[in-house]
Amino acid sequence: MKSSEHGLYIAHCDEGALSIQGKMANRHGLIAGATGTGKTVSLQVLAETFSQAGVPCFMADMKGDLSGISQPGKLSGFIEKRLPEFGIGTPEFQACPVRFYDVFGEQGHPIRATVSQMGPQLLSRLLGLNDTQDGVLNIVFRIADERGLMILDMKDLRAMLDYVAKHAKEYSTQYGNISTASVGAIQRALLQLEAQGADKFLGEPSFDIYDLIQTENGKGVMSVLAADKLMLQPKLYSTFLLWLLSELYSTLPEVGDLELPKLVFFFDEAHTLFQDTSKALVDKIEQVIRLIRSKGVGVYFITQYPNDIPDSILGQLGNRIQHALRAYTPKDQKAVRAAADTFRANPAFKTDEAIMNLETGEALVSFLDEKGAPGIVQRAKILFPLSQIGAITEGQRLDIIKQSRVYGKYDTPVDNESAFEVLIKEAEEALAVQEAEKAEMEAAKEEKKAEKEGKGSKKQGVLGKVLKAIITAVTGTVATAAGTAISNKVTGKKSKSKTSTAEKVIKNTTSAATRTITREISRDILGNILK
Repeated sequence: MKSSEHGLYIAHCDEGALSIQGKMANRHGLIAGATGTGKTVSLQVLAETFSQAGVPCFMADMKGDLSGISQPGKLSGFIEKRLPEFGIGTPEFQACPVRFYDVFGEQGHPIRATVSQMGPQLLSRLLGLNDTQDGVLNIVFRIADERGLMILDMKDLRAMLDYVAKHAKEYSTQYGNISTASVGAIQRALLQLEAQGADKFLGEPSFDIYDLIQTENGKGVMSVLAADKLMLQPKLYSTFLLWLLSELYSTLPEVGDLELPKLVFFFDEAHTLFQDTSKALVDKIEQVIRLIRSKGVGVYFITQYPNDIPDSILGQLGNRIQHALRAYTPKDQKAVRAAADTFRANPAFKTDEAIMNLETGEALVSFLDEKGAPGIVQRAKILFPLSQIGAITEGQRLDIIKQSRVYGKYDTPVDNESAFEVLIKEAEEALAVQEAEKAEMEAAKEEKKAEKEGKGSKKQGVLGKVLKAIITAVTGTVATAAGTAISNKVTGKKSKSKTSTAEKVIKNTTSAATRTITREISRDILGNILK
């Protein structure tokens, strides 16, 4: 692709070349049109023109077609027929330096962001939370910040939610009510997000934005995101790209208006960005779009109808390429008129009628002039790409991935110590303390029990001694009485009492034993009472 005297040659009309002014390329743009009218080819022409000028680009590849930008194109009958119209001789077909990326890590280098980088606002949108649940999520992030806990991946976020739920009473007075139901709803939403594969996107190593701003051999590197699978989850797709824009905005320094932008960002299927989006988030998007141009970044939206984009953002898109629209219904006709009204009118034709009669490869084009004013709309033919139109093979893709300068930088996930590990360690320490306290209580009980058992043994010893004394006394006395009785019988002496001496001895001995037992037991009981 060649550059004209006035900028980057993109299209050709009856009046001549239509070019984007390099200084105005960061004023953003729009490529619109119905399916099959040539939007993807226009995107490819724009991207490779920027690349040849040394401007890197980022673009999402919905069907794999944009992967052909990595290979040189070939002359075809269609291109050969158009060469005289564009005033071009034999074209020099050439490829662009390309790096393939994929959120899921299947068709390119993985791109990851930490949960903290994503932030509660974008994460809330991604999870589809209501206002109450969004408030709880913000509290979780606030507590994590105050405690110095890093929320890097999904398990960190789950651990923080569980921690906050268990300590809800402690934090509710400071931050407001934290209901178990809201925490449960967020946990369920995380499960759905994991089922969509978002856990592969949230984690480390996090993506370095500066890897998008690279050149090779004087050409801007094309960062192509494989989005065929990602588009099946449109909210994940749009939130991811919005995060990428936000990272660019917050990371890059202010540079003002440059001769050429530092990076051009193409946002395909842009209508997904504004579906089910809160007013607060739309305001944030508007702010990013308005201010990011001062960072040297141009953002180009690709969608079917211009009114898919809020007016506050549409008004900031200075460079326009409008492909054909079909008006079969009153709603479609209204959309066509709305699209026509976004252009500076050309007295040579009616803009709304032209939009419905454009051929494939044709478009209504209006670029900003050197002073930043929108040019009069022109009916023009978009240039053909110098790179391959259509997808490349899996083998070609794999070769490009392995030869990339970032090969191996993001391919292996990393699990650093973060909220999950810290909270698990705290829980284990708390459990160990509880076990120690429990063991101490059990030991105290055993000691008390042993003390009681010791006193019981002492009682048994006293009683044993008394009984032994009784037995000894009884045995001795009985023996003495028996001996006396025998002696009397031998000598012929008679007892003075009717009751035999042996009987008296036994009776007296029993009474003495009883008194001894009573005295010893009473002493033992009094001793326990006085202790």
